[in-house]
Amino acid sequence: MKPKVYLTRRLPAGAMQVLEQNFKLDCNPHDRVMTREELLAAVKGRDGLLQLLTDTVDGELLDAAGPQLKVVSNYAVGFNNIDVAACTARKIPATNTPGVLTDTTADLAMALLLSVARKVVPADAFARAGKYEGWAPLLFVGTDVHHKTLGLIGFGRIGLAMARRAAGFGMRILYHSTRAAAAEIEERVGAQYVDMQTLLAESDFVSLHVPLMPETRHLVGQAEFEAMKPEAFLINTARGEIVDEKALVRALTQGEIAGAGLDVFEFEPAIEQELKQMDNVVILPHIASASIETRTEMGLVAARNLIAVLLEGATPPNCINPEIYG
Repeated sequence: MKPKVYLTRRLPAGAMQVLEQNFKLDCNPHDRVMTREELLAAVKGRDGLLQLLTDTVDGELLDAAGPQLKVVSNYAVGFNNIDVAACTARKIPATNTPGVLTDTTADLAMALLLSVARKVVPADAFARAGKYEGWAPLLFVGTDVHHKTLGLIGFGRIGLAMARRAAGFGMRILYHSTRAAAAEIEERVGAQYVDMQTLLAESDFVSLHVPLMPETRHLVGQAEFEAMKPEAFLINTARGEIVDEKALVRALTQGEIAGAGLDVFEFEPAIEQELKQMDNVVILPHIASASIETRTEMGLVAARNLIAVLLEGATPPNCINPEIYG
């Protein structure tokens, strides 16, 4: 008999095909996030769970699934939605999908940067509204991107991919991370390691690429905005809670920074109302990895993690708590 797997939201067709071929798959029938009550009921008696970053996996959920649960497969690279310690205590491997969405996320981060710098979104709305009456020298004048300074907070896979894109625009690239990268990596993209204060003070664009952890929550708040140039822009495709959103509203309202490009929000899906009303802010609904190629591959990676545990009795390739295997 095929292992029983529950999927909390339907995935692209290519991933669904692999899941349906290998497992007795049940899926959330609604095109929405499951309620907590629905999820607690749905996981009971499952061998595996494939869930999204919108689903909280904690001790309560693991206990609701019962002792039959053998693996938790997260459809994302970030796993702040998973209580890893609770999984480890129960000897349940938890997995994610790293590497797959690196370039796609960096593409969107650069798109946000370009869009907010060149006022693409308000200009598009202006033209669609029939207000365009001909070329004018001051119409939607933005700021250049080429040869400006980009500050990357976080220099992992996605931060490095963003640096490669910025290098193509001739940008000066600064970065701050928990440790400096190897010299050959810095040389490849022309990046320079600096402390946080230098990065904030000298960057024209600050782009966030750190995971959400206790120490990165509100990593960027009032003090950081005050340290930035008034003509600088913030770009966030990481996690919303990294930014103090009320401090961001204040910084934008008081002109401490020039604008922001946001794909994630502190209390997602809720967004501060003031941000919605600002034409110097580009707002996207958490779509950084949303290409059909990447979302399909994410599903295939998540499926391979399930297959390794449930069909092969092996350590999953993307285990985030490998210590359970001793």
